[in-house]
Amino acid sequence: MASDLDTCPVCATADLICGKWTILIIRDLAEGRSRFCELERSLAGISPRTLSLRLRALEEEGVLVRKTFAEVPPRVEYSLTQKGHALLPLIEDMRAYGRDWLGAECATEPAGETVGAAA
Repeated sequence: MASDLDTCPVCATADLICGKWTILIIRDLAEGRSRFCELERSLAGISPRTLSLRLRALEEEGVLVRKTFAEVPPRVEYSLTQKGHALLPLIEDMRAYGRDWLGAECATEPAGETVGAAA
């Protein structure tokens, strides 16, 4: 018999997004950053290896797609899938909670702008 943890939608979602950096990668892709170097710059402190592993895991989960361009030097861009875009309301709710209940403010966030507003 499956345990509640195996079938709980909250647990399944937490398993998807709880890895360190994962939710921030999704946030950054929603805000328009799409290349590895752009993501690396915006996520101060993340190692290239960790970023690569997180991007690969999100791609395997169907949250983002990786597009490689046949250029010299090679260019790779990442974008959210429909499954990835469906996570954006969670991120916006986290932003509102942090702002309203924890007094947190993001220095890089323009006033009045929400995640996915440009999408």
